[in-house]
Amino acid sequence: MTKAARESYTGIAMLLHWLIAAAVLGMFATGLWMVDAIDVKQTRADAFAVYQWHKSLGLTVLAAMVLRILWRLAHRPPPLPPSMSTAERMAAHAVHMGFYVLLLSVPLLGWAMVSASVFGLPTIWFGLVEWPHLPVLSELENKKSVEEALKTAHGWAAYLLIGLVVLHVAAVLKHVFVNRDGTIQRMLPGGGRRKAERTT
Repeated sequence: MTKAARESYTGIAMLLHWLIAAAVLGMFATGLWMVDAIDVKQTRADAFAVYQWHKSLGLTVLAAMVLRILWRLAHRPPPLPPSMSTAERMAAHAVHMGFYVLLLSVPLLGWAMVSASVFGLPTIWFGLVEWPHLPVLSELENKKSVEEALKTAHGWAAYLLIGLVVLHVAAVLKHVFVNRDGTIQRMLPGGGRRKAERTT
């Protein structure tokens, strides 16, 4: 393995990272708008359509995260920059672990909430394929209380994810403009090669 390869993520890891990042931003945008728009008569029809997009993005994140975990188990990530302190390394690992937990739990809670919904509306993944409801939740007799509990959990988990994204972006900006250690380049095509060339 070349030095450039050791200092950079694999192409599949990069693809999954940026796909998940784009889908998460789409989830934030649609989620924050639709929760209020659904209660307004003038925007209700559009909100129902946006709900489908929101659910589709969530399912995409869930599938991509499963693939990313499987890929991660078979491919070790590049090492952290040697300039990072022990505390920074621990914080980086904690944030990444938080991402794994939340990027799985947020869409799973959303899927569970939709499955327990009293409306029983179908989920059509990007208008192409109908995604099934979770069988146990969809067959409950008293769905309202379960749906409300799942809705609350989904909302809080989503806000925690937003906070984690803010921390992650702040850390990236610190590495780019303060540390200038080329960390961001590890997740960019050819970034590891460019970094290796500068150090040789």
